Amino acid sequence: MGLFDKLFGNKEEKAVEEVAEVASEEVVDADNAEQDELVVEKISEEVSEEIIEASAEQTQAVDNAFSSVMADYYAKKAAAKAAAEKGEEIHFEAVETRKVSEPAPVIEETFVETTEEKYNRSLEKTRTGFGARLNAFLANFRRVDEDFFEELEELLILSDVGVSVATNLTEELRYEAKLEKAKKPEELRRVIIEKLVDIYEKDGNFNEKINFQDGLTVMLFVGVNGVGKTTSIGKLAHKYKAEGKKVMLVAADTFRAGAVAQLVEWSRRVDVPVVVGPEKADPASVVFDGMEKAVAEGVDILLIDTAGRLQNKDNLMAELEKIGRIIKRVIPEAPHETLLALDASTGQNALSQAKEFSKITPLTGLVLTKIDGTAKGGVVLAIREELDIPVKLIGFGEKIDDIGQFNSEDFMTGLLAEIL
Repeated sequence: MGLFDKLFGNKEEKAVEEVAEVASEEVVDADNAEQDELVVEKISEEVSEEIIEASAEQTQAVDNAFSSVMADYYAKKAAAKAAAEKGEEIHFEAVETRKVSEPAPVIEETFVETTEEKYNRSLEKTRTGFGARLNAFLANFRRVDEDFFEELEELLILSDVGVSVATNLTEELRYEAKLEKAKKPEELRRVIIEKLVDIYEKDGNFNEKINFQDGLTVMLFVGVNGVGKTTSIGKLAHKYKAEGKKVMLVAADTFRAGAVAQLVEWSRRVDVPVVVGPEKADPASVVFDGMEKAVAEGVDILLIDTAGRLQNKDNLMAELEKIGRIIKRVIPEAPHETLLALDASTGQNALSQAKEFSKITPLTGLVLTKIDGTAKGGVVLAIREELDIPVKLIGFGEKIDDIGQFNSEDFMTGLLAEIL
């Protein structure tokens, strides 16, 4: 089963099943609806009589009392039904009035988002922006002709999926339109979505998982200043520590005192150690100290922050190569991950940065940041098509737990689900 079928193939069948299930439940409940409505009304009257003038806390107490009485009512009703099925008979008072004296304690609930909910939230701007443009585009065209394909290509480019993706997809659609003899734009809607999914699926090898080791896992982070690299490292430190891992940070961006200070603040905030060197120290020497300390102290995950002076590519390349040699001197197969942080809100500029950094150092994956504040999430498709570098981590927002492992299924669902 392809990725498209897995994500969207049985969407209509599920919808039909859900409607049938709801209708069935409504038929079953219809017989008791009138009786329950009368009971609820009676309970509401009797409970509310206890407090004539209520403060906000007392009002909450009345609501709690009402919920408690209703719970008792339905429990007794269920017991009576069960007894009747056994040939027994139980009588109970449908309403039990309780006095409300002290306000019930208010328990604050902590809302925890699921990963799926984070994808839906963070991709909302991309999804609604791209979806609205595509839906409006399909509605405006009455027939499939050359103007249709030219404007579709322009729409895709403006959606930051990249020139290559837009050109290839448009050419494939021309072929599909002839093959299927499609004359109306709506007939190509599903094909457009299938092609976008196929671009990301490729050979089905997504390589999205972090290459964790049994011992020390070394993760080297690169990227230009301001993309959220250091913040992502801090959030990851929090995430991995919460998972029971022993984490250590290395501040190897010694060129900027602000970068070191920022990582030190993150280490304090999430309570993990950080290795720093003297101001303007050789970054490789700081990394070496961090590597030796991590090995000696039995650290599970070492997160290394580096400089991002892309405007001086020769120096940056020499610096990263030197850091790589130092890391391998301690652990020959490390770094186990070299991750490029990209700001999704920069769109095609993020693609350009990925191209430049891939020339400077071998990259094993990407960290996509600030996806929640942009409508340019389509850049992921452009990077996948042109560079084939997997996104391994994604930042969902500003909260400390707003980072997670990238999942192509959740991403494509969040990106395209509302278009079909």
